[in-house]
Amino acid sequence: MLGLILLIAFFIVGSYGFRLYAQAQGSLDKTFRPLDGQQASTKISDGKPVSILLLGVDTTDNGVRDTESNYRGNSDTMIIVTVNPKKNKTTMVSIPRDTMTQVWKSKTNNTHKIQKINSAYNIGNENSAVVTTEKLTNVPIDYYVKVDFNSLEKIVNSVGGVDVKVPFSFSYGDAGQKESHFKKGKMHLNGKQALDYARMRHQDPNGDYGRQNRQRQIISAIIKSAASAKTFTHFKDVLDSISDSMTTNLSFNDMQTMFMKYRDASDDIKSDHLQGYGQMVDGVSYEVAPTKELQRVSDKLRKQLSLPDETVNNEVTKLNRLNERRGFSFNYTGNMEQTYTIFKNDQTSE
Repeated sequence: MLGLILLIAFFIVGSYGFRLYAQAQGSLDKTFRPLDGQQASTKISDGKPVSILLLGVDTTDNGVRDTESNYRGNSDTMIIVTVNPKKNKTTMVSIPRDTMTQVWKSKTNNTHKIQKINSAYNIGNENSAVVTTEKLTNVPIDYYVKVDFNSLEKIVNSVGGVDVKVPFSFSYGDAGQKESHFKKGKMHLNGKQALDYARMRHQDPNGDYGRQNRQRQIISAIIKSAASAKTFTHFKDVLDSISDSMTTNLSFNDMQTMFMKYRDASDDIKSDHLQGYGQMVDGVSYEVAPTKELQRVSDKLRKQLSLPDETVNNEVTKLNRLNERRGFSFNYTGNMEQTYTIFKNDQTSE
């Protein structure tokens, strides 16, 4: 989505002149929503490395579920993107939706609840998702971009479809809808196919990690389709699909400046993910991130932001220490089930 935005900014400045420039600004201004209580960052205008949290929210039924209207949904896709204009490098790190973490509503409002990280958005909107991710990884998040997956179909159709390399053959479709069929190898996907391709999880031998990889494929494919000449004839459709489905604290000026100062970083995009340890805790399935893995991801992202290494120290690392002292091992390969315990506050003093 970030690449798509930057390409649109390029089309505006380089090819369409003032009239469509004004039209695009009007459309993209509707997407702007600052984070609660935070001043706008000046890092982009200063040409510094930046971090962006990409949130993919799937309400599945147009914002209405059961008797709850304006249903917010969970951020089942969470990707931390760092862009370094000096190193000309972009890094994308997926955070699994089931990752265990302590949820924060704001920098000063800790819920003291251990839950899956995808629930942070549902509990406290974009601000909660950003702060909770910061606390887990010890990486400052400068910007966010939130896209509703219900609009992915429209976005893909607006750029004329996307090309992907399907890793294995499978079929998938939402309940009550016609299934999309995918054959191993190269395929051109329309909007519905792309949405089904990005949503399927249970048939993937790598579970949610496999789905994360397919979602990153779709993001990259959207960028490539948007860069093709055919997009020029569907410029308004692309703009409309974005403005109807996205919110971000990137201003229109930020988007333009980012293209001018950061575009070479799109030539080197590296993908990674936070690797968790699957564990049932109190009847709930979590991905528990080992402290060593949290530190690896933190060091990698902080390095791209030109920040010094710092030791990750949060409620998850504390729980990891307590469990390991009681015999739990993230390197365990035996057949007996291990027990990971979420201790109460009065049990976690060290």
